[in-house]
Amino acid sequence: MTLPDGADDRAEGSGDDPSIGAHGIADAVERLANLWSVAAQEATVRLSLHQLRALRALETAPKANLTGLAERMDIGLPTASRLCDRLEAAGMLERALHPHNRREVQLRLTGLGRRVLADVARRRAQALAEALAAMEPAERSALIRGMKAFPAALGEAPFQPPQTP
Repeated sequence: MTLPDGADDRAEGSGDDPSIGAHGIADAVERLANLWSVAAQEATVRLSLHQLRALRALETAPKANLTGLAERMDIGLPTASRLCDRLEAAGMLERALHPHNRREVQLRLTGLGRRVLADVARRRAQALAEALAAMEPAERSALIRGMKAFPAALGEAPFQPPQTP
């Protein structure tokens, strides 16, 4: 395909051989992860990436139990329990007995937990928007199309923003 500046995109490895473009994408993903991490650390409440992942997992699976959280995060139960202890002590998570099974404890985000996630999401979106603004419109459009296609290539459902209560 010929790009607006007259260059051929196959010259950069985005054509027939996916392995050629994989190295460039890996580098870009590493830079994006750094941007993501820095934006999260600038939030009003600083959390580790592990803690943020736990909050995000609970946001997408409300009322999950400890086992469910550990499975979603691919960590052991003791690690998940200590993680929840810290988040509960910080006021971002609450534990409650399951209404139909007294042996099960549900994990729920508190209002503070939701606000922290919203703050991090806002900061990350702002940092990403600044990077996208520095790109040419055609490059930005191509990137957005590619990123939307990525979950389908992995056999996953497209991103759905969380519903606000």
